[in-house]
Amino acid sequence: MTTHRQLPITVYSPGSAMRQPSQLLADLFRDVCRGRGLAWRLAVRDISAQYRQAALGLLWALILPLANTAVWLFLNGSGIVQISETPLPYAVYVFTGTMLWAIFMDAMNAPLQQATAAKAMLAKINFPREALVMSGILQTLFNGGIKIALLLVVLLFFGIYPSWPLLLFPIGVASLILAGTAFGLLLTPVGLLYTDIGKGLPLVLQFLMYLTPVVFPMPTSGWALTLFSWNPLTPLILTARDWLTGLPGDLLGPFLLVNAILLVLLLFMGIVFRLAMPMLIERMGS
Repeated sequence: MTTHRQLPITVYSPGSAMRQPSQLLADLFRDVCRGRGLAWRLAVRDISAQYRQAALGLLWALILPLANTAVWLFLNGSGIVQISETPLPYAVYVFTGTMLWAIFMDAMNAPLQQATAAKAMLAKINFPREALVMSGILQTLFNGGIKIALLLVVLLFFGIYPSWPLLLFPIGVASLILAGTAFGLLLTPVGLLYTDIGKGLPLVLQFLMYLTPVVFPMPTSGWALTLFSWNPLTPLILTARDWLTGLPGDLLGPFLLVNAILLVLLLFMGIVFRLAMPMLIERMGS
């Protein structure tokens, strides 16, 4: 006797899903679980295509941070820009900072890039949209792993050897990916309708980098100290760098607070993304 698998039945109604928040959350987490396999296949496909079609292959994951590091070492060494004393050799400070910032940038760009690339698929196929977000996270983890491997080699070259805080470093990387994904989801609904968001995002991120202790150390006074202190990325970058290099970190409290807020923001934006996608798909298909 042949058995037929019962296909899931989806019922669409004109009522707002917000009227049943518990069901909305249940559906969200259900689709996150259902979309894991698709997210993995999309990530493998995109990573293979990304590096198979590039002559330099995996080196593209490193070129931008290396170029940023070289520029700032030149500016500092030539005296064009005067950098105050850093807790690490400046080459290590700026290299670790730009690598960590690149991981955050990849995570922030991923939701919009994945959704934009999947416009045709979104209009034709009904699948868990959350798979696109998870695919972006997997790709960020892959590219981040390449960057971290190079970071460890550079630290050994400069005589900075791993210590026990290195075990906490993956938490720091996860917090940067969490921040990038949450902020990226915040921009994705608007970015799908207006391409100006995607084009302007690199400029905004470049300016934001100068307000974060990536290439500059923390200011000691003035309005710059206020801006750096209120920047939610500051404790994430500094704590991750401290864990990587074995420095004593003193921003664990703000680090935990920012991550708690980011978890709430990610959940909220996941709900917004889920509610907005049907309307966005209708707009994109019209």
